[in-house]
Amino acid sequence: MRDVRDRRECCDPGLARGAGSRAAAEGDRDRAAGGSGPGAAGGAGGSGDISASERIGRRRLLTAAVFPPRDQLAAGHAPDGDPAPDGDHGFPDAGRHPRAVAGTIVDVSPQVIVIGDARSEQRFTLTAAATAWRGGMLEPAALGPGGQAVIRLVPGKCNVADRIWADIGRVTGTIIERGSSGLLVDEGSTRERQVVVIPRRAAGRIQVRFPTLEPGYLLDVIGVRRAGLLEALLPATSQPTYRADRMPTAALVSGHLPDTISGSASWHDPAGEPDGVRGARYPAVDPQSGCAEEAAGPWPQGFIRMPYLAVGSVLQIRNDCCSGSERAAAPGRNSGGGNTAGKNPQSGAGRAGRPAAGVRLPVTGCAPVARLFNDRCLTCGTSPRGRVADLTLASFVALGGELERGCFNATITVGR
Repeated sequence: MRDVRDRRECCDPGLARGAGSRAAAEGDRDRAAGGSGPGAAGGAGGSGDISASERIGRRRLLTAAVFPPRDQLAAGHAPDGDPAPDGDHGFPDAGRHPRAVAGTIVDVSPQVIVIGDARSEQRFTLTAAATAWRGGMLEPAALGPGGQAVIRLVPGKCNVADRIWADIGRVTGTIIERGSSGLLVDEGSTRERQVVVIPRRAAGRIQVRFPTLEPGYLLDVIGVRRAGLLEALLPATSQPTYRADRMPTAALVSGHLPDTISGSASWHDPAGEPDGVRGARYPAVDPQSGCAEEAAGPWPQGFIRMPYLAVGSVLQIRNDCCSGSERAAAPGRNSGGGNTAGKNPQSGAGRAGRPAAGVRLPVTGCAPVARLFNDRCLTCGTSPRGRVADLTLASFVALGGELERGCFNATITVGR
């Protein structure tokens, strides 16, 4: 079951913050003692390899031990990284940001949804206004057992849900083959090639935004996962006019690189990632840091000048489209993709009421495919730049994003 954690953590912001670091530390102790805890080699997974989530947690733990965040030092926190009871690391907080849990649907009714796996189950009460998405908006009770669900929890309530996405998926990459049954899409050297099928009922909507469904051109679609393929139902953006191997040369700009950059934050399908991991892929990971995608072949520099970062660095990311109260008041939005034009019921978000708070997330990898796009997010006005972060599914939902929209306008701050 993805990201289903102890209920105390959900209800206690102090437990929610830094949980990844504590888990990594416990795993290190288990391995050193030859134990069989969750982080020990030869445990449940039967492998001696360190998982990606553990590597991320260990980086953050060691970094915090050697270089404590400035806000901790200013507030008089101890250099061991432990916050004061009312301190704030800026990591996702159940009291300020919607939490995300995921797993297989075991049972669902108009009032309750149960998700779980072979080891455990967890029950969530549904609000009266709760909605679900599975290719379109529907009542939660219409979801059947067996589907993969991503559930957004009401801020501050660890067992109450207001939004469910079932079997949602996304494919972003370059079309390499077109056949009578669908498209074959390359998402990069570290991910398997994806089969995309466009049903007749969605063909018009997608081809308006992606008129050239031919090898060499880019594709970014959202839909429903079915038996090893994606049934594309929504365009996530508009197709660039250029081929992926013939990108226009970005304009040369000199001067200081800003620490704060506004643009678009998207999400990627979690295939190959640890369940429920929080983090962001960054389009400007230092080529010398050993990013697997960069090593596999030359990638263009992209259209946005951004400072180089290493995997494991920390970004502060803010959703510019919503504050907590505004997002919670509008749970049922549905549009044909986050970069669509026209009036938006969320357009006033982020301009009134309490400003959305930033959240610190670790850089979990590079995002070379994001550099191929020079689009803008229109979720709440036009973003000033293209894609500045490619979030994990859990992070996107935790920051208040609507998965079927594909993006939100975001501001990132580099460093602590």
